Amino acid sequence: MKLQRNLEVLKMGVVNYVEALKLQERLAAERKAGKIPDTVLSLQHPPTYTIGKRRTYHNLLVSEDDLKKMGAELHCTERGGDITFHGPRQAILYPIISLRDIGFGARNYVEGLESTMIDLASLYGARARPGNACETGVWVGNKKIGAIGVRISSGITSHGLAFNIDPDLNYFEHIVPCGIADKGVTSLRIESEMDLPPDEVIHEQLINCFAKLFQFTDVKWK
Repeated sequence: MKLQRNLEVLKMGVVNYVEALKLQERLAAERKAGKIPDTVLSLQHPPTYTIGKRRTYHNLLVSEDDLKKMGAELHCTERGGDITFHGPRQAILYPIISLRDIGFGARNYVEGLESTMIDLASLYGARARPGNACETGVWVGNKKIGAIGVRISSGITSHGLAFNIDPDLNYFEHIVPCGIADKGVTSLRIESEMDLPPDEVIHEQLINCFAKLFQFTDVKWK
């Protein structure tokens, strides 16, 4: 008999980064205490740059004042990875799940996030692949289409992935994305020859790819 795994999905629309971070922290504590089931936040952010726990400020190519003039925020986080950009028309997932309960280690989990985005890209004919050594995320050729930065504490995950549907790629020109200087950034709109449905549909497809890959059998949407 197949073990039932429950996943609760919070569809949140556009959410300020700090607000989403505080929610993740609260939900991670509740998940650790067994008060909530495995949960994933599905959302977008206003223009926001985040720096991982290595604090690699040299990969930010403009000043914080310049970012403010562009209407973008900058935040330091405790996730893994380097600097990246979040903005409108990205599909962002923040899974708050127990790796112990689903039987995944940290490496398998990250590989699962990569496969989630690869599966989504394939629905639209985009040939995405995992990065090479020292290249996190998902790529089409030598251009990144999906970024990953996770935090795992006491076996509970937070932060997650950002998949480029059709963001303004000019924002990436102000950073060295993920600290990789000789590679570019792309989007599903650029890589697919198909007409894309509304972003909300792609968000839902990304959730379905995630749920299938991590073998969640009961998905509840909120």
